[in-house]
Amino acid sequence: MTRFVSRAALCGLLLFARAAAAQELAPPTDTPQDFAIHGQATLVAQGVGGFASPYAGTNSLTPHQLKETADVTAYLGARPWGGGEIWVNPEIDQGFGLSNTLGVAGFPSAEAYKVGKAEPYFRLQRAFFRQTLGLGGAREAVAGVANQLGGSRSVDRVVLTIGKFGVGDVFDTNPYAHDPRGDFLNWSVVDTGSFDYAADAWGYTTGIAAELYRGDWTLRTGLFNLSTIPNGERLEHGFGQYQLDAEVEHRHRLAGRPGSVRFGLFRNRGNFSRFDEALAYAAATGKVVDPSFTRRRLTRIGGYMNMDQALTDTLGLFARVGVSDGSIEPYDFTDIDRTAQIGAALNGKGWGRAQDRVGLALVANGISAEHRRYLAAGGLGVLVGDGRLPNAGAEEIAEAYYDVALTRALAVTLDAQYVGNPGYNRDRGPAEVFALRVHGAF
Repeated sequence: MTRFVSRAALCGLLLFARAAAAQELAPPTDTPQDFAIHGQATLVAQGVGGFASPYAGTNSLTPHQLKETADVTAYLGARPWGGGEIWVNPEIDQGFGLSNTLGVAGFPSAEAYKVGKAEPYFRLQRAFFRQTLGLGGAREAVAGVANQLGGSRSVDRVVLTIGKFGVGDVFDTNPYAHDPRGDFLNWSVVDTGSFDYAADAWGYTTGIAAELYRGDWTLRTGLFNLSTIPNGERLEHGFGQYQLDAEVEHRHRLAGRPGSVRFGLFRNRGNFSRFDEALAYAAATGKVVDPSFTRRRLTRIGGYMNMDQALTDTLGLFARVGVSDGSIEPYDFTDIDRTAQIGAALNGKGWGRAQDRVGLALVANGISAEHRRYLAAGGLGVLVGDGRLPNAGAEEIAEAYYDVALTRALAVTLDAQYVGNPGYNRDRGPAEVFALRVHGAF
């Protein structure tokens, strides 16, 4: 069945490429779009070779394996009135991440969900309403792309988004490292690794976001539902467990080239466990370390800085740093309490391939002393847990990719990652991970 799904995904990629090529022949227009249909299909085959693995636990990365994921998404949009947009994103998914998306906190493929299935299945990943309210003054053109109708809008504006979508659709964005279907694949490169954003097991949530654009500044706030249990498939429906987000962004020009800086904060409120309380309960009762016994109403906070800067017409630099409360278990994203990344992206204009892109990123992920004690005692995290951790160290990740544009709508990417100390374990690894990605969109 996996082979059938892979072939179906490739056929979908070719169909999308033909549709996109036909669409490119249409003359541009300034008329606001009232409706739009877009689509994408992505196939990722990812493998890891042999590495040191003297012992393994429930959540360990396993050597010598090859996995694939495939997804096909439709983006259906309509404008009910001026400034309003309604979007739905039905999607078909299939496949598994390495070790069923376990074993590395900075997991190597953001195209792999926490739920893997051999058979294709349907999900409505997004269904949201967006209202843009102009504040007067200058206007700017808006390209018609997936989840954005073409036309024009006020530079100074208020944007309200409500419904089901991803926190990362609004917060912690970056033009060089935020799209696993087009740039980097690693979880802790496409997002700030310590940003424990609200999400179900597929990475989406329900809630509301508000954005205020004034000149070079943007202020964003949001309220979102957490999942009902950590890393869960179902979301809260009444903000019983919730996340509050805030972000300020400043756009600037250095030596005439664009850049931006974003500072963000998050506050999670729900039923969480402190690591030391879970350890104390296990010691007192003789039970295995399990945070579900000690969860209670707690608040977990964190913050991040995210920047990008064009250095030349073809080269851009990006960086992120983040930290969160490492005394309390992460809830919906991954097992990272602090993180730092730096990277660059280059397009191929210099060698006659202007649509090609090359990227390189370096990441260091860390955890708190309490978190280390928890994993050393056999505790399991969202993604990691080798059963013991006698020799802890930071996860050190390097990722490089080359994205080859076969057409303007169809691309093939070669991706390589080096993962030192997977799961913060110096006794295991380093793991070398390679991937082939095929992506088409219109």
